Amino acid sequence: MNTHWLSMDKDPMGRAIYDYFKTGRAGKLRVFSSQFDEDELPVVDLFRTFDQMPLLEQTALHLAHGRILDVGAGSGCHSCALKDLGKESLAIDISPWSVEVMQRRGLNAHLTNVFDERFTGQFDTILMLMNGSGIIGKLKNMPVFLTRIKQLLAPGGCVLMDSSDLRYLYEDEDGSYVIDLAADYYGEVDFQMQYGKIKGDSFDWLYIDFDTLSAYASQYGFVVEKVKEGMHYDYLARLSLK
Repeated sequence: MNTHWLSMDKDPMGRAIYDYFKTGRAGKLRVFSSQFDEDELPVVDLFRTFDQMPLLEQTALHLAHGRILDVGAGSGCHSCALKDLGKESLAIDISPWSVEVMQRRGLNAHLTNVFDERFTGQFDTILMLMNGSGIIGKLKNMPVFLTRIKQLLAPGGCVLMDSSDLRYLYEDEDGSYVIDLAADYYGEVDFQMQYGKIKGDSFDWLYIDFDTLSAYASQYGFVVEKVKEGMHYDYLARLSLK
């Protein structure tokens, strides 16, 4: 599993975030995948305010308490919202452009990969939002992820993470699902982004259904709770240590 961060010339999303922060405008952030058609990620969405956030994210921010770690923080929109709620957070990201933007926004932000063992601390709440399970990459990485999260959680702490169940992509007209159980897990997706001439490397991204998340996490001593369901197969989960 990658424990490093991005180089500035391979960081399309970070550069788009930086441009939007500096000028209020950004070009097209293109998203490619071997499983889906080309898409575009509106950069303005990465700067959304609390009122513009989905209910799942708002719920997570209200539940966050104590010393909060905001993982994969991007432009820092969640940490900014936490600040407005009177809460303190440490925002981390592997994007140097994004971290510079967060620091300029007055946030406590560090260029860090959560899987890097040199990064230490004890947190009461670990926030992983905007399909936070994505950074796990593949299902086979769940043991490494859960072990790492246990190292970073303070006693009584919890992880608040949102994800989606992609099974709806395999739904037949009669409501049944046709999923090849011999193939890779259906929530494993590869993505690549491009912003102008900056093209990032392809990366793995994990969408995990709640039952699979629960099965893995319970093996590592977590109590898993579905806090809230979204409008389209998405959900917010809380992982707490027993």
